[in-house]
Amino acid sequence: MNKKYWFAVLIIVVAAAGFTLAAVKPHQRAMAPTAVPTALEKGGYVSGPGLVEPVSEDIKVGSELSGKLREVLVEEGDRVHAGQLVAVLENADMKAQIQTAVAQVKQNEAGVRKTVNGARAQERREAFSTVEENEAVLENARAEMDRHNQLFAAGIISREDNERYAREFQVAKAKFEEAQQHHALIDDRPREEDIAAAQASLEVAKAQLAEAQAHYEKTLIRSPIEGVVLRKHHRSGESVSNSSTVPDPIVTIGDNSVLRVRVDVDETEVALVRVGQPAYVTADAYSTRKFTGRVIRVGNELGHKNIRTDEPTEKVDTKILETLIQLDQGAQLPDGLRVDAYIQTAPDVAFK
Repeated sequence: MNKKYWFAVLIIVVAAAGFTLAAVKPHQRAMAPTAVPTALEKGGYVSGPGLVEPVSEDIKVGSELSGKLREVLVEEGDRVHAGQLVAVLENADMKAQIQTAVAQVKQNEAGVRKTVNGARAQERREAFSTVEENEAVLENARAEMDRHNQLFAAGIISREDNERYAREFQVAKAKFEEAQQHHALIDDRPREEDIAAAQASLEVAKAQLAEAQAHYEKTLIRSPIEGVVLRKHHRSGESVSNSSTVPDPIVTIGDNSVLRVRVDVDETEVALVRVGQPAYVTADAYSTRKFTGRVIRVGNELGHKNIRTDEPTEKVDTKILETLIQLDQGAQLPDGLRVDAYIQTAPDVAFK
């Protein structure tokens, strides 16, 4: 009798459990401890880990040239302006190249002026005097030749003497014509090809100067934006390298006038996130304080997690969608701080 009684009780308990499980609604059964709660079940929010960054993101400022740092002019926390000098490489050799190039430009400028202006007045007068001098010699040689022709015709001198004076006349004539051509060359306007050649040489010299100045300018490391020096990677006297595979920044600069948070949104919740949704973030270092903001960008491509939590049960192969939250003015958080972000997805849910 006792055994029959306990057997009947067991049947009643099992039947009651089955009835209860069947009565549970489908969305309630999904709330088992191993299931991931949806945004609405969490109170109308999508949450995820995030990192604080300046509105400009982190800008790592390096050198286009490899060399030794002569001076680093900023410290961490310094506010800098766009174009402000933050570091200088050793550049004495480049300064010398600039001086050489400047001298070459001046020399070629003088060459252009000389070609365009032509000969000086003194040179023109000298050439003309040479023409007159050779003209006088030519007339004298002509007179001597005529006189000796008459003497030869009268049989007074030999043919040989007569021919000698004829040759002297031809020499005098050649010198006179040479003097005339020299004077015409000096007195004439410069040829277009001579001017073009002189100007081309000047342009080459200017290009070499510009190249030397450009190389020198690369030794002057300037801030690309107005912001704050977030980190100083090198000190004066250290060497830096220009490598596309291994970045070697000198300083990291960011515009932290406005802060943003880059959030990892789980792939199962990406359909709930929209640009313009209100959001807030919290951080362990700031207790229960909330920093409010708004979603300004939602990524277009899923990727691997950027931020890992310390939870031992965290899934590392989960895909995420990067979402950007811009915090309201006045938020002051360190760059790179890990925070927990909450994006409001239900319009009738207020921040708690």
